Amino acid sequence: MMTADSMFTVFERSIDDYHQTDDVDASMHNPYPKDSFEYLLYRKNWIDTVQWHLEDIIRNPEIDSETALKIKRRIDASNQDRTDLVEKIDDHYLEQFHDIQASPEARVNTESPAWAIDRLSILSLKIYHMRIEAERSDISKELQQKNEFKYNVLRTQQTDLSIAIDQLLEDLQSGNRIMKVYRQMKMYNDPELNPVLYAQNKD
Repeated sequence: MMTADSMFTVFERSIDDYHQTDDVDASMHNPYPKDSFEYLLYRKNWIDTVQWHLEDIIRNPEIDSETALKIKRRIDASNQDRTDLVEKIDDHYLEQFHDIQASPEARVNTESPAWAIDRLSILSLKIYHMRIEAERSDISKELQQKNEFKYNVLRTQQTDLSIAIDQLLEDLQSGNRIMKVYRQMKMYNDPELNPVLYAQNKD
């Protein structure tokens, strides 16, 4: 079973590959086999990385409203892709733990493995960019120290989150926790659930 540290390594590769061009429109060239778990992780992080930079772009105070709207809709679509990938990752674990008999004392976790891994993916981006900020030479010593402190906190968070993910997977494998997944219930993208959308369809 893949450890959280190994997953983080895949995320780092995705981030490094993206920054070869640092272009939100660059094509993804996933280096892992399509049927592998690593392929899902790399693709998931690539989506996160592109969205990270779209979020930067849309916050430019000089951006025109038409461009901002296009990026906002692109971010919405990216969020849907991200959620779809999280569910695919959970499908991997549902299959892996399908035959595990939960013990009578088994507990339910607050989140599925994939959503914890999602947080690790986002954390890898925070660490990458905070390291850059901590290494800047064009800022005051005070700001540099603040950034270094934040970077160290993020690294501690990475260690703790990785341990927690590994423990969760171990508990699921041993039957000490119950593998439960609740599929997305997003309403705003659904033409049957968003009142604005289904009102238009009645016209």
